[in-house]
Amino acid sequence: MLTTRFVTGAPNWIDLGTPDIEGASAFYAHLFGWDFRSAGPEMGGYGFFQLDGRTAAAGMQNPPEQGPPSWNVYFQSPDADATTKATEQAHGSVLMRPMDVAEEGRMAILADRAGVPFGIWQPRRTTGLDVVMDPGSLCWVELYTPDLPAAAGFYNAVFGWETSAMDFAGGSYTCVNPAGKEERDMFGGIVPLDADPTEAESGPYWLPYFEVTDTDETVRKAQERGGGVRMPATDLAGVGRIAKLTDPYGARFAVIKSAPPQG
Repeated sequence: MLTTRFVTGAPNWIDLGTPDIEGASAFYAHLFGWDFRSAGPEMGGYGFFQLDGRTAAAGMQNPPEQGPPSWNVYFQSPDADATTKATEQAHGSVLMRPMDVAEEGRMAILADRAGVPFGIWQPRRTTGLDVVMDPGSLCWVELYTPDLPAAAGFYNAVFGWETSAMDFAGGSYTCVNPAGKEERDMFGGIVPLDADPTEAESGPYWLPYFEVTDTDETVRKAQERGGGVRMPATDLAGVGRIAKLTDPYGARFAVIKSAPPQG
């Protein structure tokens, strides 16, 4: 599970690139109760989505030439420059070289072997998100990729990720946890593109999941404010009730009401 006691290789930040930050802010406020707080003009319009005063995500308005609207996942790095070098050595690519973000930390935007972008965040003053796992916050990340073994090998080389198989009726699911951690520290999964009809034509990407108290109600709210439904609310035994959505501008995300822990 995700935690704000961030460790190397675990998700520690997420942000939204959108053509309309005001419209997107209104949409996610309706869904999750977020309040957008700008970081000021010196940060280029970047700001923070807050949940009861705690940062649950971030976002900014991007021009069309910077790519389609999307959610971007960042992983913790103790050394952004070393992780960038490891990415190149593992046959990934560098989309934005490491740079300091004021006194907050150091970041880079990279891509894996399949061209899927991801970010890295080397904490300084800002360690990462203030809240995860609560309703309205990030609770899981999922990589859709054309080559699962190649993706697992890449992220193992870059972050030391370890994988394990979770069996379910009809197949298995590949879970990911940080190096040296137990399976209870799993924070995400890797899914072959051809294994999910919802994703088969979408191309590889990272999909963030946000916890909700009522999946069906969240789907209704999304549609009410111009969002799209890529997969309707669906029960997964032992996991929870999930749905895959888009915001009004096309950024993809998923929501889940997690099943109670087994014990």
